[in-house]
Amino acid sequence: MANRFVSNAISYHGKGAILEIPGLVAAKGFKKAFIATDPDLLKFGVTKKVTDVLDANGMEYFIYSDIKPNPTIENVQSGVAAYKESGADYMITVGGGSSMDTGKAIGIIINNPEFADVRSLEGVAPTKNRTVYTIAVPTTAGTAAEATINYVITDVERKRKFVCVDVNDIPDIAVVDPDMMSTMPKGLTASTGMDALTHAIEGYTTKAAWDLPDCLNLEAIRLIGKSLRGAVANEPAGREGMALGQFVTGMAFSNVGLGIAHSIAHTLGAVYDTPHGVACAMMLPIVMEFNADVTGEKYKAIAEALGVDTTGMDQAAYRKAAVDAVRQLSVDVGIPTKLAAIREEDLEFLAQSAYADACAPGNPKEASVEDMKALIRQLM
Repeated sequence: MANRFVSNAISYHGKGAILEIPGLVAAKGFKKAFIATDPDLLKFGVTKKVTDVLDANGMEYFIYSDIKPNPTIENVQSGVAAYKESGADYMITVGGGSSMDTGKAIGIIINNPEFADVRSLEGVAPTKNRTVYTIAVPTTAGTAAEATINYVITDVERKRKFVCVDVNDIPDIAVVDPDMMSTMPKGLTASTGMDALTHAIEGYTTKAAWDLPDCLNLEAIRLIGKSLRGAVANEPAGREGMALGQFVTGMAFSNVGLGIAHSIAHTLGAVYDTPHGVACAMMLPIVMEFNADVTGEKYKAIAEALGVDTTGMDQAAYRKAAVDAVRQLSVDVGIPTKLAAIREEDLEFLAQSAYADACAPGNPKEASVEDMKALIRQLM
């Protein structure tokens, strides 16, 4: 059987990478950018780092910022209308997963208008055309949306998030500049970083895992384990390590899928508006314990990538060591272990939603609705 691997056409990495944008735009002959970003990035001057570069080169743009965390169908549809009115001929997404996911959905619908309802994009939608030409500039060291074929939208009416998987949505160019991440507050750095670790570990253990993404995910685990604490402390080396680590796993997990830590996190985000990275971080060690007995020797490699000396450990010991190392990293960067909003009467809906999520089938161990309930209950 052949394995497919999809990645950006071009990516730029390192301090000052955003300075490459004008040349890329000029080479394509584009006239006006549609910039998808969020209100906080505008407020705190993060988006301005990109618009200053465009201004210095006399390049036109329109800013769309009606984007909230856990972006909604309405955010997408109003963005489609704004794009049509803007006169733009390409897109720059500046932000984390929310801005990039919204931008992906907007770009797909612009070139595939039959999906304007947004809901019909759930799962693997049969789009015919590539998204609008997109340059993606991440501002969080975790989501890796700039490198993936996935995006997630919230259906407020039905209280659920849905995952869209489409090779036509991956940004044409990723510009990964650690300077764009330097103003992130500690909490956001921690949560998005743990989201990246969840990507790497779930991608490494998913049913569809194979050699190429395994190499990338294992290196991402090492980079994140080495860099996240420093990134939270706003140390340049930590920021740079996380910028690379989250991108490396983004390339990998995008091609093999995730598991139930993500399917549960999507549900918690839809119902309680829990930040995605926080939900992933809380669920990751719980799900790792659940999956441990079907992972072969992979937890040994995970433990070692996180700095654990596994010499003399048997299988049970190195599996526990891997889970403990993840849990300790989460604690060290200030992630909570409980979610007070969860109520017993919510568990059935939460479990059913997580079970139906597009990420659930990739989990290495089958998880029933009752299993989902038991896992979620550990957050109470």
